Amino acid sequence: MIVKQIKLSNQSKDKLSRLKGKTGIKNWNVLCRWALCFSLSEETIPTDLDFPADSNVEMSWHTFAGENHEIYNALILAWCIKDGLPTDEETLAKYFKLHLNRGIAYLSGTNVIKSIDDLVNLALKKSQEV
Repeated sequence: MIVKQIKLSNQSKDKLSRLKGKTGIKNWNVLCRWALCFSLSEETIPTDLDFPADSNVEMSWHTFAGENHEIYNALILAWCIKDGLPTDEETLAKYFKLHLNRGIAYLSGTNVIKSIDDLVNLALKKSQEV
């Protein structure tokens, strides 16, 4: 488990709220999974920013990752190894949070997403680029 609890910033909560409305996805954890994967697919290292945990949106690692928790662990670990970063618990947690927040910002910032179909099409486009 990379982190025990995930608590979002108010800014991320607001962005996810808008995405929930556009896509019809009702659960925070599902959108957070999309955001994490979208950020991990980018070639660059996320900017090292400090995100305050000042919202009321909080979930456990198991709520975030579900039955696929080992896959999300492996994705973060593989990403750190690929980019030559340490794989200690602190680094894994740090980059998990940075990727999650970058992914939320990217998904909410792309004026492309107006429905669930747009989200799926964006994912398909990204998968073809890889």
